Amino acid sequence: MNLVDRFLHYVSFDTQSDELTNMTPSTPGQMVFAQALAEELKQIGLTEVTLDDNGYLMATLPANVDKKVPVIGFIAHLDTSPDMSGRHVSPRIVKNYGGADIVLCAEEDVVLRPADFPELLHYIGQDLIVTDGKTLLGADDKAGVAEIVTAMEYLLAHPEIKHGKIRVAFNPDEEIGKGAHKFDVKAFGAEWAYTMDGGEIGELEYENFNAAVARVTFKGRNVHPGYAKHKMINSIRIANQYAIMLPRWETPEHTEGYEGFYHLISFEGSVEKTVLTYIIRDHDRDRFERRKKELEHLTRKINNEFPGCASIEITDQYYNMREKVEPVMHIVDLVSDAMRAVDVVPQVKPVRGGTDGAQLSFKGLPCPNIFAGGLNFHGRYEFVPIQSMEKATEVIVQIARMAAEK
Repeated sequence: MNLVDRFLHYVSFDTQSDELTNMTPSTPGQMVFAQALAEELKQIGLTEVTLDDNGYLMATLPANVDKKVPVIGFIAHLDTSPDMSGRHVSPRIVKNYGGADIVLCAEEDVVLRPADFPELLHYIGQDLIVTDGKTLLGADDKAGVAEIVTAMEYLLAHPEIKHGKIRVAFNPDEEIGKGAHKFDVKAFGAEWAYTMDGGEIGELEYENFNAAVARVTFKGRNVHPGYAKHKMINSIRIANQYAIMLPRWETPEHTEGYEGFYHLISFEGSVEKTVLTYIIRDHDRDRFERRKKELEHLTRKINNEFPGCASIEITDQYYNMREKVEPVMHIVDLVSDAMRAVDVVPQVKPVRGGTDGAQLSFKGLPCPNIFAGGLNFHGRYEFVPIQSMEKATEVIVQIARMAAEK
């Protein structure tokens, strides 16, 4: 099975994760995919193929050199985002893209336009895999899965390329922030690894947000509105007052690069009770801590005006892996060299989000992130250039070869 056929087969599996189930994997489709993938890994010749009850799949490409070479790993996630349906994905290939608008779904007037997504123009002359406008595509991260499997198959078919022991892993529930929670780093047994979960060609990332989630609860008191003067406490109104106290420019729609933000992701309420849910993000650890303190300060401020009304719960999710990767920067340099060897220009940038590699780095497995090639993740406008996927596969092969040479 070639790279494109493999990817098109993988996106046929419905593997959306769901943070509400409190199970691992969070949805049964992920295990179905993992089981099929485990059989494929055995068929292409990988060894030590294991799939645990939580949906974590691992396998080995044995070394074909006698000298001591570090064991390295490649990781991708099985799930797709819960933000949009991943069921009945029906992709098509736009060959030799010419720069025009791409009609994804005429009946619903869903059009992929360079005017809206100027990055399309970077891929003129290439072959794009797009959606039918009704689902996401699933390149996040089935492109990464397909690239890893294809690279392992290529190395097995070309024993003249010398490499050490390579470990691969495919985990569930990355999209809901739980991908690394039950990842057995000791069983994986690699000195370092790479997640194939980045975006555009050339992306190389070893910095990510520090992240937390905050839930602010407001208790009100409901009284018949005709007789409510000096009695009613409307929790919705108080929650709205809280929300507008935060700086309006420190939100996702107004920030980029290393700029952090507060992001209100949920507002649910009635007069009696309202809950605001925020995610807090910042690359700098000190600023991250100050952001959390600011939310706590505003909660106290609300309570000064409405005693006992507001309470807050803040839970850290993950931290910036930079502090764990910088002491071993040779693992980043290795990727840069591998990219250049296949004519890809490295684009080192911070991840404006999370990655399994962040949590894995803090569990003792340094784990930078490499491009998988897709764009516009998590929605109907998602697409992936085939040539970017091919280059990602070549990068994996080069990393394996160069790690053995060095």
